[in-house]
This record gives sequence, C-alpha cells and structure tokens, in this order.
Amino acid sequence: MRYYTLKLNFPDTDERARVVQNLLDLKEALDKQVPAKEFNENLLISTWNIRDFDSNKFGHGPRLTESLFYLAEIISHYDLVALQEVSQDLGPLGQLMYILGEDWDFIATDVTEGKSGNRERMAFLYDQKRVTFRKIAGEIVLPGEDLLAGEQQFARTPFTVAFQSGWFRFSLCTVHIYYGADSGDGLDRRIREIEQIAKFLAERNEKYNENMILLGDFNIVSPEHQTMKALKENGFQVPAKIQEKPTPTNMFQTKYYDQIAYKEKKGEMRFAEHDNSAGVFNYYDIVFRSNQFPDYRKDLIETLTRRQRPYREKLERARSEKSKAEHQEAIDKLDALKMDQEALQIYYLEDWRTFQMSDHLPMWIELRINFSEDYLKKIQKPL
Repeated sequence: MRYYTLKLNFPDTDERARVVQNLLDLKEALDKQVPAKEFNENLLISTWNIRDFDSNKFGHGPRLTESLFYLAEIISHYDLVALQEVSQDLGPLGQLMYILGEDWDFIATDVTEGKSGNRERMAFLYDQKRVTFRKIAGEIVLPGEDLLAGEQQFARTPFTVAFQSGWFRFSLCTVHIYYGADSGDGLDRRIREIEQIAKFLAERNEKYNENMILLGDFNIVSPEHQTMKALKENGFQVPAKIQEKPTPTNMFQTKYYDQIAYKEKKGEMRFAEHDNSAGVFNYYDIVFRSNQFPDYRKDLIETLTRRQRPYREKLERARSEKSKAEHQEAIDKLDALKMDQEALQIYYLEDWRTFQMSDHLPMWIELRINFSEDYLKKIQKPL
C-alpha cells in the first residue's frame, strides 16, 4: 500500500488525521477478522460487487479519494479478489491499483454490451507475491443448444482465469448473474443463468479434471431458495465454513447475493478450518458510520448540487410550462433534501455511502496450498 500518498492527497492535517484513523481502525478490524497471510501455506480468495465503480451514472458520486484508500485497504488483506461492476472507464481502477502498490496487478474483461450488461466489466485483482497468472483467460459463451430463453447469452459474460498459488493450480470464474425481479420471467432467467454456468463449468471440470472455483454476485435470495438450488444441483458445492454460518452479503444483511462454490480435482481443494477461514466483512462498522454523518455533510451538499445541474440546464432550454414545472420541481426537491437534516442523514446511510464503498460486502474463503508433504510421500513409494 502506498500510504505515503496520503500526505499529498490530504494536505489539511485535520482531514488527514481523520482518514488515517479510519484506516488504522480498518486495519485493526481486518487483522482480527481475516486470516493472516502465510507464505506458501494459505490463499485468501474474495468476491466483492463494488457497486458502479466508478462511472457515477446514477449521480451519487464520484468516489472520494479517501474511499479509494478504504477500498484498497480491504482488498490488500486478501490475495485474489474478484470484482463485479467495474465501469467502462478504467481510470478509477488505475487509481485503486496505484494505492495498492506495485505488487498488485489485475485482469479485466471488456465491457458487456446491451441493456442488461450495463457496460460493466469484471476484474480479478491479485497480489503477485502470492498468486501467479497462468496466462489463460477467457469469457464464457454458451453453445447454441444451451442458450437461454429467446436464444440469449448471459446478461453479463462470465470470466474465467487460470491461476496458481503455491502447489495449488486452479481456475476462477466470476459471474454477475441477471437480477430482473423476484418472480416471473426475471426470476426464471436468473435461475436459468445460474443453472447454465454451473452446468457448463461442471462439464468442463469433468473433461479437464481441474480445480474450479465459481464466485461472484449470483443474486441468490437465501441458502434455501431455488436460486441456490440451481447452483448445487449442477454439481457445485459451497465450502462447509460458509454453509455452517451463512452470512448475508448485502449492506442491510438480509440477502445472500454473493457466493463462493467449487468443484475440485480429487484431494486438491483443501479449505482451512479456523473460525475465521471464511466470512463476510462489514466495513460499515468502521467507515461511513451513522455517527460520522457530520464529517460528510459538505460532500453530501456538493453531490446534491451536482445532481441539480442537469435539471437547471434543462429548465433553461424548456419551452413548455409543463417541462419547466417538472424540472423546477426536481430542483426544489433536492434543495429541500439539503435543508432537512433527518432526510439528508437517511440519504447518507441508504444511498450516498453505498456509492463510496458499495451496497455489497466482501466474502472470503481461506485455502491450504502446500502439498509438498503429499508429493514427497508419493514419490517415496516405488513404482
């Protein structure tokens, strides 16, 4: 982590002191909750939907510089992180990578075209001291006979990359499954996407006998829901540590959207058994807390002022009285929000801060990667 850039980014000493204290608190919490990195012994894999990073197409951003430091601090405690909702502009990702430091690298998809794809990317960020890219990467395209209803491909193309850490060779596939709706055609498509990606990768696992980890934002409602059944019924397993203590991954901790599942090459998927070998990290216990609302009131007002600008521009160009009234009403509502402290705090908690961090929480799993003893015992025996 390039912490020295904090002095350049926060010349005001009071602001810098506040941001640094938040980072220290984050580090302390992460050190308690996430396993320590052990050279050539363990691997920490995480998945995180990082909400609209960082197109600001919804007008609640862009992210503050301090938010990038908090995101980087969290990511740095893992070895390999699958990110969803990375936007077309890679500039913010470049800033994040710079803060992480020269040991980190990334692999990203092209943007997904079409309305459902939202011009999003998916990306893998990895610590090069701990993880090696095996020079194989690809997007998954379904064969004709397996297309979704209406001869559709996935809303957002799944991305598979081959890595190695220690003795452990594996492929990682990250997904951002179609959400749609909680019933009807939208739910049917969501279930079908989960079924098809699990089926495709399970068949590939059988054919090539490789370790496959499937992770990302599945938009799974609960461990008992048919969205989860669609994953398990096609041969994928959820690590025992995640099943033992299923933890919601949305910010309100009511949904189980994000998941990690696997199919293994016999005997090579070895999950650590410590109490913290799997989990979900709630950073809102540390940063952008409810009692920190006064620290961001100025930023909130600036955000709302920026949101007013397009309405003011439209108001100047409007010709009909109806259009003028609509644009003026939008401006007035945002002015009212600026003045109503209770409503402004609700906006801070439920909307604004989710575009600084995310509306999802990162999930992780710890694996053991040292198979040297097994190998030595194997070659010790005569053929």
